[in-house]
Amino acid sequence: MKKLLALAMIFCLAFGIVGCGGGGGSSDGALKDTLVWVQAADVTSLDPHVGKETPAVTVTSQMFDTLLVMDENNEPAPSLAESFKQIDDKTWEFKLREDVKFHDGEPMTAEDVVYSINRARKSNYVSYVVDAISEVKADGDYKVIIKTKEPYSPLLSSLTVPFTAIVPKHVVEADEDAFQLNPVGTGPYKFVEWKQGEYAKMAANEDYFLGAPKTANLEMRVVPEASQRVIAIETGEADLAYAVSANDSKRVEEDDNLQLFKASSQSVSYLTVNGENKLFSDKRVRQAIRYAVDKEAIVETMLYGAGEPADSVIPPNAFGFSKKVVFYEHNLEKAKKLMKEAGYPDGFKCTLSVTDDSVKNEICQVIQSQLKEIGIKCNIQVKEYGTWIDELGTGSHEMSLSAWVCVTGDADYTYYSLFHSSQTGYPGNDAFIKNDEVDKLVVAARQTADPEKRQEYYDKLEVLLGDLSPYIPLYYDSVNVGATKNVKGFVADPNGYHRLRNVEVTE
Repeated sequence: MKKLLALAMIFCLAFGIVGCGGGGGSSDGALKDTLVWVQAADVTSLDPHVGKETPAVTVTSQMFDTLLVMDENNEPAPSLAESFKQIDDKTWEFKLREDVKFHDGEPMTAEDVVYSINRARKSNYVSYVVDAISEVKADGDYKVIIKTKEPYSPLLSSLTVPFTAIVPKHVVEADEDAFQLNPVGTGPYKFVEWKQGEYAKMAANEDYFLGAPKTANLEMRVVPEASQRVIAIETGEADLAYAVSANDSKRVEEDDNLQLFKASSQSVSYLTVNGENKLFSDKRVRQAIRYAVDKEAIVETMLYGAGEPADSVIPPNAFGFSKKVVFYEHNLEKAKKLMKEAGYPDGFKCTLSVTDDSVKNEICQVIQSQLKEIGIKCNIQVKEYGTWIDELGTGSHEMSLSAWVCVTGDADYTYYSLFHSSQTGYPGNDAFIKNDEVDKLVVAARQTADPEKRQEYYDKLEVLLGDLSPYIPLYYDSVNVGATKNVKGFVADPNGYHRLRNVEVTE
């Protein structure tokens, strides 16, 4: 997804806020030493080549950097690489900055970049981002050559993804387990402490190559309930509240002591059904579910209109979104007919998994009611976030309310991970779809440089997926972040990976 009341002493004591009352002058008053944000779920892993879920990246993106970043025009721009150029249709050269140091004081060199990208390529969790790469090699201490297997248009965008972060070879090789619990990066903040299920703390990297952060300390706290996150900024317990629900947004906007930051999201929420489960192996059942679920009603009643019904998992603002998308209107008669043709005239019982997020739970209750109309009786199972991720990764789910962020703004990021047969399980394909024609179209599009030709492949792919219906798209959401009025310099990121280096909070 592109880019927050003064804390009373009682909160400092009750919540252990570091450096309460800290100094540093500003025109609006003294600056707080610690910025606190609350989010719905905990970090899944502090290792950037493992923890790809948004609740993890909100933390790791403060501690790690990538070769490139997306600029204000959503174009790849220099970061750890100060420049880059294409040598031929499968080869790129990256010149690295020579003033970057890891948090332990060691310089970052080409050797670390080669090691990091190869490590990401081998990761069971994030390899889909960089597996188009065939070779990475150093050319001296500060130049890296990257070759792809075939021409691969989204390469530069892929190298902006936080899961391709550069890690210190000497630290990871010495003790990978220790690194995963005490991460060392090049980013604006250094790791301090992680208490699982509760909080993560970071301290400013004063030697950061782009300059020291505005705020000395960061603290993320886990608050699953959306309403409680808003209460946290109302009371001053927190400065920022991530993922403010649609029904709480007006409450934030109408409070003179708060402010609401919005961004157009690159996220889509959908139902994933396990295609390897006999209940959902027939596409007619999956099509019936699409007809039975009233997406418009969900957007209007559960999101208070702050969203858009979806018929594709590709967001409209991403390259590759197709106008050929197959539209499924709400039609119970069609749904019942398909269920009968598939051999389930009276429906069946199944489980519907969801994380412990109050809004998503309520959405599942609406879906439960809608599917009951065609005989599908869902037992809603609320899972802790990490448990829910493992369920999808291992394929032990039946049906689940999920979401995906098209991080690069290029459809390949979503199509390859969610649909290619090589990516089943943890990489993203938790529908466990395996279809030769889908694979061919996905690969053809990612290996084609011509944008118009790529779009033709995506048009064909969307028509095919409309028929197969491995996922049931529900809605495109928006990114809403609540903040106190004392927060300055915050920019909401469309992926939800909010960077906090330039954010400060006055007392």
